[in-house]
Amino acid sequence: MSFPRYECYKDSGIEWLGEVPEHWDIRRLKYNLRLLTEKTDRRENLVALENIESWSGLFIQTETTFEGEGIAFERGDILFGKLRPYLAKAYLAETSGEAVGDFHVMRPTKNTVGRFAQYQILNREFIAIVDGSTFGAKMPRASWDFMGGMVLTAPPITEQQAIAAFLDRETTKIDALIAEQKRLIELLKEKRQAVISHAVTKGLNPDAPMKDSGIEWLGEVPEHWKIVALKRVASICYGIGEPPKYQAEGIPLIRATNIHNGRLFEDGLVFVNPADIPEKRIVWLSAGDIIVVRSGAYTGDSAIIPEGYGSCIAGFDMVLRCDGVVPYFFQFALLSKYLKEGQIDLEKMRAAQPHLNAEELGSSVIVLPSSREEQTEIVAFLDRETVKIDVLTAEAQTAITLLQERRTALISAAVTGKIDVRGLVATQPEREATA
Repeated sequence: MSFPRYECYKDSGIEWLGEVPEHWDIRRLKYNLRLLTEKTDRRENLVALENIESWSGLFIQTETTFEGEGIAFERGDILFGKLRPYLAKAYLAETSGEAVGDFHVMRPTKNTVGRFAQYQILNREFIAIVDGSTFGAKMPRASWDFMGGMVLTAPPITEQQAIAAFLDRETTKIDALIAEQKRLIELLKEKRQAVISHAVTKGLNPDAPMKDSGIEWLGEVPEHWKIVALKRVASICYGIGEPPKYQAEGIPLIRATNIHNGRLFEDGLVFVNPADIPEKRIVWLSAGDIIVVRSGAYTGDSAIIPEGYGSCIAGFDMVLRCDGVVPYFFQFALLSKYLKEGQIDLEKMRAAQPHLNAEELGSSVIVLPSSREEQTEIVAFLDRETVKIDVLTAEAQTAITLLQERRTALISAAVTGKIDVRGLVATQPEREATA
């Protein structure tokens, strides 16, 4: 959908603003928004940086705790995260409260509509410039002197109201579409999990005779399948203990950050010189080896080394090697609900911090088809089905990206006057803040 432009423009004299409508003023931000610094410990309606969604400026209700004094704000004030990576967080307060953390708390002056001002500082060009001002600093915070000196558009009040109302309407539509795509991704994630879990515990033949597994949370399994401790069909060893020196080239070192949901990712891949690692600690990885994360946020996640990956070394996690079991069947089992959620995730949370050791992993129960042929058949089936689901998931994620880009572009065009939204919405006067 295309939108009309204003009839006459003038050069703003500011490179990133470009031309603006001829009748618009331009002013430094500090004349539109007044910085508040009053400290308080009233502890009502606490808002932390984590409470604000970066790309939309919406408030997300989460549990917030804070010690010390925050900055008092009132309804209509704007909270702006001044610490990278929170610079894209700008919240228009709907109630009074207390801002805790690295915020600039700003109050719109009488010639500024708060909602319009919020959209201005959610503008991608504004964020990029403020972000750029923090590079090289020991503490990368956006200073008020820099922000307050930035030049922004200052349309008449009635146009600010029109632009804010237009963006409210259009971004609400976009946000609803984004929410739909996110729900679809969650449903696809659940379906993927269900397909894997069913295949690796029930098999592909719906008419196969079943037996009671003797395990309440597992239920029935095919009669000819066996139920064994994981350590009976796989060996488990640890990777290196201490981090070696990383370098630009060399042998890839596979770490937890390269592992997600059964796959290896090269983002964040580091390289090492094997000579820098004690020889007895090096675990050279081969196709079919499975890395299982042993600690941290990704504990219990796993990924198989695919064919043709080349020489690489296990990082700080566990390496599982199958004995008489098709490795890819084992990998799917590690992703299944009965093994991942029902056993591994429970074990990892027994410590104060997420952690999993070889004994805990090896004691997990796994169900296996008695023949490699049946294991291979299940793997082929899951490869086909998960690829279909993954394609749909990728399409939904692409849709989200495009919608967010459209949202960002629409905000930028409206607050800089590249489109004329007068007459496209009915506006109601906003409560004016006092200067």
